[in-house]
Amino acid sequence: MFDISFTELLLVGVVALVVIGPERLPKVARTVGHLLGRAQRYVSDVKSDIQREVELEDLRKMKEEMESAAQSIHSSFRDTSDSIREQVEEPLNQMRDEIDSAKASLSDLGADKRSNTQRVESGSEGTSADAARLTAQDSSLTASSASRTAEKQPEKPAPKAAPNTAQEGVPVDISRPKESEQKS
Repeated sequence: MFDISFTELLLVGVVALVVIGPERLPKVARTVGHLLGRAQRYVSDVKSDIQREVELEDLRKMKEEMESAAQSIHSSFRDTSDSIREQVEEPLNQMRDEIDSAKASLSDLGADKRSNTQRVESGSEGTSADAARLTAQDSSLTASSASRTAEKQPEKPAPKAAPNTAQEGVPVDISRPKESEQKS
């Protein structure tokens, strides 16, 4: 540690014996030993404190890394959910717009039909041919509007045929004759 050889240590011991004296030398040696022991414990405590701080710093760094990873995952999840929401809302908004325009056209058709009916009833057109033409025009507009609405709605599967049942809901087997018919 201090690079002291045995001869140098022996020389220090002889000088201490001469300076301190043989009666006080064991007491001084004991005191020096206690001081060196305290110094070693103090150094080891400082080392362990430094080691603990280094470990805590590593834990803090790891905690910060975990928090940043969690934040990045949270932001990517939020971005993904926002993009999915936009993709879903766009067709819904288009469908709402189409429904609103269909309602508006149906209400316009109803208003046109009422006004045409009022004109026919009031006799402003004057002939029954004109009334027939207006009625045919209204029915063709209504039919085209109904066909557009039917095109937008998906086809529903036909309902299944109900099983052949008796009055109480029990299936009836018509392939075998009843027991009363077999006895006769």
